[in-house]
Amino acid sequence: MNYTINSKPVIIGIDHGYGNIKTAHTCFRTGVTAYDKEPTFKSDMLIFEGRYYIIGDEHKEFTADKMTDPDYYILTLAAIARELNIRAVTEADVFLAVGLPLTWVSEQKDAFKAYLLRNKEASFSFRGKDYHVTFAGAAVFPQGFSTVADRLREFKGVNMLCDIGNGTMNIMYINNGKPVASKCYTEKFGTQQCMIAVREKLMQRFGVAVDDTVIETVLRFGEADIGKQYLDAIRESASEYVAGILCRLREHEYTPELMKLYVVGGGSCLIKNFAEYDPARVTINGDICATAKGYELLAQRSTGGV
Repeated sequence: MNYTINSKPVIIGIDHGYGNIKTAHTCFRTGVTAYDKEPTFKSDMLIFEGRYYIIGDEHKEFTADKMTDPDYYILTLAAIARELNIRAVTEADVFLAVGLPLTWVSEQKDAFKAYLLRNKEASFSFRGKDYHVTFAGAAVFPQGFSTVADRLREFKGVNMLCDIGNGTMNIMYINNGKPVASKCYTEKFGTQQCMIAVREKLMQRFGVAVDDTVIETVLRFGEADIGKQYLDAIRESASEYVAGILCRLREHEYTPELMKLYVVGGGSCLIKNFAEYDPARVTINGDICATAKGYELLAQRSTGGV
């Protein structure tokens, strides 16, 4: 029997990042490894249409068109399973609430929606549990904007919203609580660019390849249990990357004395750890699931709860 609330489908928000997939309650890496036969290690294994997929080993490479990558459908199923598991159900009518970078929404939303709804139903297994999902529909929203959609009245005067993801950085002006459609920008300057710069610096300076988990720990917390020379080099690269972010914001007329900055996304920790800023004029939302939560809120509003 399908799981519904007052006979309405379950709304599941999914933030399809290049580095991580985020739902309202979970976050996992975007890596997908496919097998024709059941693999030896299967702690995060998804089985769909006779194939086996290990989820989350690595990150996805950047692609400007996710609809050309079949892995994002598999990742969507894994995200649904994680959310349904929290609800302790294995069968449900599901309405997907998703997003795309600000300047890509109008052009790609129909194709992305069709990509996600390619099947009316899907039966699959994840982490040893069988799931059956009937898709009730999908809605596509602007990435980043969803994190502040419920608090626009707080945005007095001129404000710049900066959403730093793994693959892209999205910028939007919000003036007196209203988004400015003519001042939305998407740049390929996500945290993956920082990771690449760090790897190059470590290789050039020390001739070593450092595991990404070590680099990610430093970027996220500013610290890691490694030698000082390596820690200093990673911090140096991170600071240079953050300087690049601020340079790009200035190119879009960011002036701290004239506006407030609101930073969201997985890369917000870099601003927090490696930038000098006035906390009274810069707000950092470190909730990596904030975008997915916002998608759900926008879907509830736009559909009347579906």
